[in-house]
Amino acid sequence: MMYLYRVATLVAAVMLAACASGGSTLPPPKQDATTPVVAAYRIGVDDQLQITVWHNPDLSVSVPVRPDGKITVPLVGDVDAGGRTTDEVGREIQGKLGQYIRDPQVAVILTALRSHEYLSRVRVTGAVRSPISMPYRQGMTVLDAVLAAGGTTEFAAPDRTELFRHDATGATQSYAVRLERILQQGDLANNYPVQPGDVITVPQRAF
Repeated sequence: MMYLYRVATLVAAVMLAACASGGSTLPPPKQDATTPVVAAYRIGVDDQLQITVWHNPDLSVSVPVRPDGKITVPLVGDVDAGGRTTDEVGREIQGKLGQYIRDPQVAVILTALRSHEYLSRVRVTGAVRSPISMPYRQGMTVLDAVLAAGGTTEFAAPDRTELFRHDATGATQSYAVRLERILQQGDLANNYPVQPGDVITVPQRAF
């Protein structure tokens, strides 16, 4: 009898849980296996960097990247910055300052992005109302870029949209974007963040 009582109690608990959830369980959202990877920004000529050495304000400096790709840091001298990330530059400065300061803590912050004006743009082409080449902005997504281009035309095949991006080797990778789902259904699974140099192409539908 005790066994039957426990089984009945378990069944009742399951039925109550089903009623509380409306009798159905939603599956987890599907993840796209081809989500594009956003690469770290590479410093370029004329970018402005803020070098901060904690507890050593005399060594902290704001410097532009020279045409030779280098910056000059107090005590350290010239450091290669062009083509590198802020973390890479910070680690090199920290390592060199270790000859003069005990356990230096260095932060490198990009305060002005002035380089690669051409490469730093995002482009939207194809069946959009106003094909556009726009400056990249932090946090920009595919939807932001398409809306800036005036949206799609009546001849567009939005669910065949592609995002083209150069990878670290210079090869071009393409990623499928279900733009109609984004625009009409609010499905943001493919509303990828964009990065400088991306090209978004909306093809025309076949007639």
